[in-house]
Amino acid sequence: MEKTIFEITKMDCPSEESLIKMKLDGISSIKNLDFDIPNRKLTIFHDDDLEKIEKSIYELKLGGRKLSTQQTDQTEFEESVKQNKLLWTVLAINFTFFLVEITTGLISKSMGLVADSLDMLADAFVYGISLFAVGGTIIRKKNVAKLAGYFQITLAVIGFVEVLRRFFETENLPNFSTMIVVSIFALIANGICLYLLQNHKNGEEAHMKASMIFTSNDIIINFGVIVAGVLVNWTNSNKPDLIIGTIVFVLVMQGAVRILKLGK
Repeated sequence: MEKTIFEITKMDCPSEESLIKMKLDGISSIKNLDFDIPNRKLTIFHDDDLEKIEKSIYELKLGGRKLSTQQTDQTEFEESVKQNKLLWTVLAINFTFFLVEITTGLISKSMGLVADSLDMLADAFVYGISLFAVGGTIIRKKNVAKLAGYFQITLAVIGFVEVLRRFFETENLPNFSTMIVVSIFALIANGICLYLLQNHKNGEEAHMKASMIFTSNDIIINFGVIVAGVLVNWTNSNKPDLIIGTIVFVLVMQGAVRILKLGK
């Protein structure tokens, strides 16, 4: 691998950084971009294609000038390592709560908890495939966002079918206390995940935006399941649980559409 350092004299804010990222997008030999805005320097780790990279930098007319090129054995990059740690953390949280909610949802006969558990599974899937996007090109990250969106749509369709089946089935009253207690813990977990994602440096990248959209939806869903639990106890009916299940899958579908837009 080679490490090439450029001086970009007109790079003095994140907008120039974004322009450079967009311009270099699609050059598959680029492994990592390291921006030093205060010193107006850009370090590119790449395999070959130096001439193509140089041409792209010069075409931006930002005062780009190659300072040096040298061989390097570096394969891990600080920002990629940070993203990996973050994504593994939120993946573990979401997969754990998927197991908790799917188990308690089936035992308590709560469609709201089952729906939320599937949403947690989708999130865990998103974070998992996002791990493959860390350090990749913008195109790769957009493709990850698309895959996450299509997976979310698939889960939403399955959920709608199950909700309809339960609407026409003999009424089974879910355990409202289980719904409320589990959802409160899930709400806390999702709040932690959202805080971690929002405070990450590269939160504007498509695959990271996708993760934040899913987690934001989860927080809304958790509040909804808590309300449904209260209404199940108040009305002595499973309909509030089924209604919140339907709403959950509508939100899942809307989130998936937003994710797919990020992948364009």
